[in-house]
Amino acid sequence: MISVLVVDDSVVVRRLIVDALGDSPGIQVVGTAANGLLAQAKIDQLKPDVITMDIEMPEMDGIQAVRELRKRHNTPVIMFSTLSAAGASATLEALSAGATDYVTKPSNVGSVKESIAAVKEQLVPKIQALGGRRRPPAPTGPPSRGPAPSGGLRPGAAPLRPGGPPTAPGRPPASGPGAARPAVARRGTPGGRIDLLAIGSSTGGPDALTKVLLGLPADLPVPIVITQHMPPVFTKMFAERLDRSTPLKVVEAGEGMELTAGTVYIAPGDRHLVFQRRGTATMTQLSSAPQENSCRPAVDVMFRSLAALYGGSCFATILTGMGQDGRSGAKVLRDSGAEVLAQDEATSVVWGMPGAVVTAGLADEILPLDKIAGALLNRVRVGRSPAVAR
Repeated sequence: MISVLVVDDSVVVRRLIVDALGDSPGIQVVGTAANGLLAQAKIDQLKPDVITMDIEMPEMDGIQAVRELRKRHNTPVIMFSTLSAAGASATLEALSAGATDYVTKPSNVGSVKESIAAVKEQLVPKIQALGGRRRPPAPTGPPSRGPAPSGGLRPGAAPLRPGGPPTAPGRPPASGPGAARPAVARRGTPGGRIDLLAIGSSTGGPDALTKVLLGLPADLPVPIVITQHMPPVFTKMFAERLDRSTPLKVVEAGEGMELTAGTVYIAPGDRHLVFQRRGTATMTQLSSAPQENSCRPAVDVMFRSLAALYGGSCFATILTGMGQDGRSGAKVLRDSGAEVLAQDEATSVVWGMPGAVVTAGLADEILPLDKIAGALLNRVRVGRSPAVAR
């Protein structure tokens, strides 16, 4: 049974969340609190598996509550946010402070019953994914902008077992239905020059992406395209935040942008990011095609588009996230000759997306988060002169 503590200053919202979770199998609300200050004592007393946290509360708001919580506990925290610029900015600040994930409050909903259904649809899968896994305490300050991690794709990675993911010290090999399969055969030969980096992520992605981009130089000789599961407004705020805090230029992708080296393009909320060639240039396109894997933007859509244009000159990375978005797209990329890197289970907030890629035998390498930037940089250097690739 996953125990949940609900923290919100609104009696109505607390009741709505409790009702939304009331008939969900395997989930039990063990307590509520009206603000972050009262929540601290409840957390120590009840030791919940997951906490839902409002942002704007009296006495101690949600962001400060997360900072205080991270000094003593590593309990997953799901923030409740609004679909507004202020809500997006506050949510990203909460994630930076150590929150694990977020859901958006229902808006333009006609009845209490519909509000409960909307909250339940978002919240239950996240609680189920996070309830059995505790992440390590998040740092209370901004991440360091130190030098990029060193090492290639293989140094620092646990060895790949035939048919399975790396085995961590003291952990038995995976077995049963979730065990990884033998590597899928590739069409084409990997190891050539890379012209583009592509990254997909979801739950835990904002923190993971920040750490990866901090390890890459401003003069990176290739562009980076990213699909991170986020709603509209959030992606724009996230891009602006990354642009301020990392060496690279980071933008929310718009229609008809030309991909240029050293620039990061983030798929906008509620639009798929795809690409087309115009002469020798690669241009962004935004698509309102149906959701895939219940997502728009979807990693699978982006990966398929890149496979058609780049083939083996694209290098793909799957970071932490719920679900399996990216798995089928990774298959198409590998069939075109591309290489795929997956974040390891130990450093993932949720090993759903990278785990799906690994289990399908589609990961060429599996690395901890702190080794991924160095691996990407070293891979980009292959086939380039030292002066260009430094």
